[in-house]
Amino acid sequence: MKRLFYIDYPQEHFEGQAHRYRCAYCKQETTHINGKLEGHLPGCEYRVALENAGFECNQLAEPAHEDMADEVD
Repeated sequence: MKRLFYIDYPQEHFEGQAHRYRCAYCKQETTHINGKLEGHLPGCEYRVALENAGFECNQLAEPAHEDMADEVD
């Protein structure tokens, strides 16, 4: 099974940061997770629970090339 986005994980606020959040389990920042199951660390309780329930990571997806976003084709 797959979902378009995995956003139902518990989050916690970065102390002293107004708009930064992270997974309460693996501590990965939400901007790194980007709604993807593979954005969580392999040992993350949330990721392990969903993988055990039959959800799949999209391991073959290429990472976004945000460093090249302003370049012209």
